[in-house]
Amino acid sequence: MVSGKSKYFGKEDFINSLNKIIKQIKNSNWSPNVIFSINRGGCIPGIYLSHQLNLKHKIIDIQLRDSTRTPDLKTIKEKIKEFDNILLVDDINDSGRTLKIIYDLKNPSKTIYNATLIYNQESKFKTDFYGKMIRRSEDKSWYVFPWEEW
Repeated sequence: MVSGKSKYFGKEDFINSLNKIIKQIKNSNWSPNVIFSINRGGCIPGIYLSHQLNLKHKIIDIQLRDSTRTPDLKTIKEKIKEFDNILLVDDINDSGRTLKIIYDLKNPSKTIYNATLIYNQESKFKTDFYGKMIRRSEDKSWYVFPWEEW
């Protein structure tokens, strides 16, 4: 659980992270054919990446932290079936729980990589492309992104 004080992840941090993610993707031997943003935190970075990489953009509605309703996994699984190479985008990989749920839905013939603005290196789930790496045992801050400050 994140218990520290708030730390602002400003617009400059946001753009720098996106540029790092784009560079990492371009230096990899993999190319996505669609971006799936996790609602809500992944939507804005996902839209930016879709414009920069000239890719289709879809939203996956799965909210574990702020929602009491069970995610519609059947709908998510159907969306995954449509594409072969998916870039899954979220604002932060903290515990890895959300990413793992989505990865567990995929067919073995599909390839999914993920990108997050912030990657907790201690997460139980690996982030493939990221802008900033933290260790949650050392950094207990609650990161506030530009779109949350309004």
